[in-house]
Amino acid sequence: MASAVATPLERQFGRIAAVNEMTSVSQLGTTSITLQFDLGRDINGAARDVQAAINAARAYLPSDLPSNPWYYKVNPADSPILILAMTSDELTQDQIYDAADSVISQKLSQVPGVGQVFIGGSSPPAVRIEANPTLLNKLGLGLETVRAAVAAENTNRAKGSIENAGRRWSITDNDQLKSARQYRPIIIAYRDGAPVRLSDVADVEDSFLNVYNAGSFNGKPSVLVFIFRQPGANIIETVDRAKAALPYLKASLPASINLEIENERSKTVRASVFDVEVTLCVSVLLVILVVFVFLREIRATLIPGIAVPVSIAGTFAILYVWGYSLDNLSLMALTISTGFVVDDAIVVIENVMRHIEAGLKPYDAALLGSREIGFTVVSMSISLMAVFIPIWLMTGIVGRLFHEFAVAISAPSWCLWSRR
Repeated sequence: MASAVATPLERQFGRIAAVNEMTSVSQLGTTSITLQFDLGRDINGAARDVQAAINAARAYLPSDLPSNPWYYKVNPADSPILILAMTSDELTQDQIYDAADSVISQKLSQVPGVGQVFIGGSSPPAVRIEANPTLLNKLGLGLETVRAAVAAENTNRAKGSIENAGRRWSITDNDQLKSARQYRPIIIAYRDGAPVRLSDVADVEDSFLNVYNAGSFNGKPSVLVFIFRQPGANIIETVDRAKAALPYLKASLPASINLEIENERSKTVRASVFDVEVTLCVSVLLVILVVFVFLREIRATLIPGIAVPVSIAGTFAILYVWGYSLDNLSLMALTISTGFVVDDAIVVIENVMRHIEAGLKPYDAALLGSREIGFTVVSMSISLMAVFIPIWLMTGIVGRLFHEFAVAISAPSWCLWSRR
């Protein structure tokens, strides 16, 4: 069944533009197909093409599929950004799973930035039928006979109606069997005039769809909700939106279910970014201190003390225009570029101070000193930016990552040079 589902879908997916790689994994009852697109392909446009391909392949899929195929906009290599744990001292695992699937999963999937909500630690309730091949062989029956009989008894069919001279009554009922007690009396066949029931040739019990799936939180059986982000979505913003929705989700759940955060990926991201921010602030203070120690002039020290923060603030504007965010790469680039900015500022300051010590007025010394080495400082700034031009032109995932680094490390020098 898995391969029968994958083949028509794969044919349709192969016609989608900008698909670089397609892999499929088939297991008992499930098939997962992963599509990898070009980095420049819009994820929302790709999602529409995938949905159109699913609709086109639906006529070629087996008619007995329990549901239509669906898709998620996620990176398979990503780890979940938020894990929620659901426990209860009163409800069973299947009841908790039903609440997670019908309430938590549906609501969190609508949060901006969330790409997939996966439920683990349990599985939907199911009736497990374990047939005895020895008994079936003695009775001359096969597994297909058992399957056909169970399927026939579990089909929701029309019941008909009752009519008289002036009225008509429709007969409605639910043919879906939901417990092992309802499955056991099913008649498989007749032998010697006696019915052979399902309970005669098989063990029928209430169970789960996947008995090898279990979860635990604080020593209690639990259902875990794994939340994945969409490609390109900000981790911190997505986690904050999901956490803001938790009070409303708790109000929608039964009072006996406890909903808690088991793991939060944004904590490590926040801590990492905070460390880089502290390093950036310390580097700026050390630069100002070193300038003051060697020049021993408060007025001269104020120049790099103002130039560095203003250049960094201008860099934030450039990063905003490019659509980048403050992460480890951009903050690390700002930390490194602080030294570049101060190098240019110190060269100008030292030349101006030389003219002041020679007897010129500060204004005249500033004009003369800047004019003398202005071309040199500009060429230094341009050469520093030119070093990162090859990184700007890099392609692939590595180029996409370091493009942000190159822009962030070049922008402060450009901001300082543009003010000159």
